[in-house]
Amino acid sequence: MSAPSTILLSPEDNVVVATLAIAAGEALPNGARAAVKVDAGHKIAIRAIHAGEPVVKYAQAIGRATVDIAPGDHVHSHNLAFDRDRLAIGPQGTPQAASDADRERTFMGYRRGDGRAATRNYIGVVASVNCSTTVCRAIAEEANRCILPKYDGIDGFVPIVHDQGCGMSSTGDGMANLHRTLAGYARHVNFGGVLMVGLGCEVNQLTLYGQSGAGAEKRHFNIQEAGGSRRSVERALGILEDIAAEVGKARRIAIPVSEIIVGLQCGGSDGLSGITANPALGAAVDILAAAGGTAILSETSEIYGAEHLLRSRAANEAVAVKLDGLISWWEEYVAMHGASLDNNPSPGNKRGGLTTILEKSLGAVAKGGRSPLNAVYRYAERVTEHGLVFMDTPGYDPVSATGQVAGGANVIAFTTGRGSCFGCRPAPSIKLTSNTALYRAMEEDMDIDCGVIASGDATIAGLGREIFDLIVETASGRKTKSELFGYGDNEFVPWHLGATL
Repeated sequence: MSAPSTILLSPEDNVVVATLAIAAGEALPNGARAAVKVDAGHKIAIRAIHAGEPVVKYAQAIGRATVDIAPGDHVHSHNLAFDRDRLAIGPQGTPQAASDADRERTFMGYRRGDGRAATRNYIGVVASVNCSTTVCRAIAEEANRCILPKYDGIDGFVPIVHDQGCGMSSTGDGMANLHRTLAGYARHVNFGGVLMVGLGCEVNQLTLYGQSGAGAEKRHFNIQEAGGSRRSVERALGILEDIAAEVGKARRIAIPVSEIIVGLQCGGSDGLSGITANPALGAAVDILAAAGGTAILSETSEIYGAEHLLRSRAANEAVAVKLDGLISWWEEYVAMHGASLDNNPSPGNKRGGLTTILEKSLGAVAKGGRSPLNAVYRYAERVTEHGLVFMDTPGYDPVSATGQVAGGANVIAFTTGRGSCFGCRPAPSIKLTSNTALYRAMEEDMDIDCGVIASGDATIAGLGREIFDLIVETASGRKTKSELFGYGDNEFVPWHLGATL
């Protein structure tokens, strides 16, 4: 059976999406013919759309026509513009159910002393300030060379470095975000142990992280007090030898899947992302949530235009009101900087067929499946609720994933249509492609090809089950493609808010 060349996502839609390149003059399902050549992922009108009328995809408005559009016309930036309209919510369907076997399923993880479940067993070398970045990298590099070979049970020493910590106010949103993020990484369950290194004179002092009491001095120090950079590396190696001797004893045991926390990401999206990879990941999320696990949906600037769909699934009014507050904050935030939320689709997104932020968001929100929304969190806030939750983050992937990991995500699932390369140590990152051409071109970076949904060779439900299985296997220690290449040391990017002083 040949693959369908277009997909109609809803009977209410007035456009179809090309799954393959469409030649000019090619017949469309409604009897019209394509007016021009149209690339895969792009939209074609199947009915006349008059100037000023909404263009409808996913049974939702994605903008308004700027000129009259005839059946068979390519619909994109030249004839479609952003508009604030929201259409009434149609049926969203029921979540994919978890079986008794799903709820009883376990993964092979590490049980920490405080009861939390880890999917990896790293040791972190955390910089409290940009001034200690080079030293922290040197410490991790030397520890991986000299100490790691002695311990089969340790996955590695990870430098957590950044460009903040000084030249900023000691109060306000900027410092609060940085502190929550670093504290979240310092306590992250995938770190069996952590050494934090400061310079000594910075705004973000080590004492802010509550490392006090007997023996605490062995877990952090300042470069100025240690006698300089080289002596800091030497001192750190002695401390890390002691930490590694303890962390190296950890062994994987069976742990319920309800203790998996997945951060949901999409980057380099295209016109097929919301049709294949994102809904397939959403189907996996529904299984995980029904089995008691947790999934963190984020990227507030990329749910704009679809927030009403999430709001309708809020577990209670308090959750809905918190979500409303985030949308209002973001509208004010971008306006203050002379920007618009519709600036969000990148050039790569648009080449892949996405036109407006409304269209991008309606596809992006599909990563959250159809489960109830149980909680809304600030950036990098510790996640405690189970099921589907939302965390406020920018749409920029490294910043967003950093917040999710700080909040407790022990696995990341990342969809892409253009080919984003990403890793997020200490959390393993699974990569899911929206189209088969990308998977074939970058197979060494991508874990699952979701383009088989567009070709008709798989269903959303079936691939959702495959993704759920891969999440469990990854939590149990299976290496992802990004881990095998070595991604993860450079993707720690805390959200920078506030003035640089």
